[in-house]
Amino acid sequence: MTNPGLPLFIGGEIYRGSTYGPKHPLAIPRVSTAIDLSRAMGWLPDALYRDTHVATEAELARFHTPDYIAALQHAEAAQRVDAETGARYNLGRLENPIFAEMYRRPAASAGSALQAARLLLERPAGTVYAPAAGTHHARAGRASGFCYFNAPVLGILELLDHGVERVLYVDLDAHHGDGVEDAFANDDRVLTISVHEDGRWPRTGKAEDRAGGMARNLPVPPGFNDSEMAFLMEAAILPLGRAFRPQVLVVQTGADALAEDPLSRLELSNRALWDAVAALLPLAAKALVVGGGGYNPWSVGRCWAGVWATLNGIDPAVAPTPAAEAVLRGLSWTRAAGRNPPDHWFTTLADDRRPGPIGDAVKRVAALVTA
Repeated sequence: MTNPGLPLFIGGEIYRGSTYGPKHPLAIPRVSTAIDLSRAMGWLPDALYRDTHVATEAELARFHTPDYIAALQHAEAAQRVDAETGARYNLGRLENPIFAEMYRRPAASAGSALQAARLLLERPAGTVYAPAAGTHHARAGRASGFCYFNAPVLGILELLDHGVERVLYVDLDAHHGDGVEDAFANDDRVLTISVHEDGRWPRTGKAEDRAGGMARNLPVPPGFNDSEMAFLMEAAILPLGRAFRPQVLVVQTGADALAEDPLSRLELSNRALWDAVAALLPLAAKALVVGGGGYNPWSVGRCWAGVWATLNGIDPAVAPTPAAEAVLRGLSWTRAAGRNPPDHWFTTLADDRRPGPIGDAVKRVAALVTA
């Protein structure tokens, strides 16, 4: 019998070898690497692992439109879309390509969020980690930003549908959590807080923007460092969270805000993200922690394995075991940085901390969101 107080990890083999295409940022393994590293470090015994539930059409339709769900199914079966369908649902484009598992993989990601929510509903307290469930851009009737179904929205709706009255969603991805914000903009049961790079796609989430009232946005400048993340936690995010008194916390841990990620200009270490997760957990008795962006296979795999360690009260800042180092040395990346990777991508799990001055722009957003 698993100790009900121990965190659970939801994964799946569909992510191993599934790719959005060789030239897409999601050509890399991410969830499978986090699983393999966590196991290789001795952090993930079989008793704490759950294979993912795959969301049904009816479950997906709690948020997504039936015609969009059908369009994705047909696109996967045919491996093509006509021009009209592509334009209507934003499919077959560079960001949201046609690929072999383009319906099944997002359905598994959404299913892991639903499964996590149900596990939390069964327990008086606890944490569930579903790293595949961070697809925060998808809209009810179209794909957006590499996201086909919105797993965080579906997971939060499952909680609300079963009586949870206050959910705090904190998005640490380099990109604004626009899909989740918009889904709950007028729902006073959900407070969404997003830290993201100012001006980066989707170019939403200004500090003054509170959507329908239940959103707080903290856009940060390029070069955003560990000291600035810690400042925002203490000055803005934790006070907002404590005032809201959530029953369930949902944290999106996109790894694309890390310094070695190719799709942002932020400069965080993975330790800053781990510290943020650890600081947020006391806000609620129950927590659902999901992944998100992250497009360097070494930085995202090391980061997400470290998130899992953090949820278990384990310090991830230790040397990798020989088995974990073998996992890291087995990765490859076609981008220039992957052709001659620095040795620390193989021989460490924790980045060196990246402290720095706290800039005026960061102080400004903290003041704006707490005013």
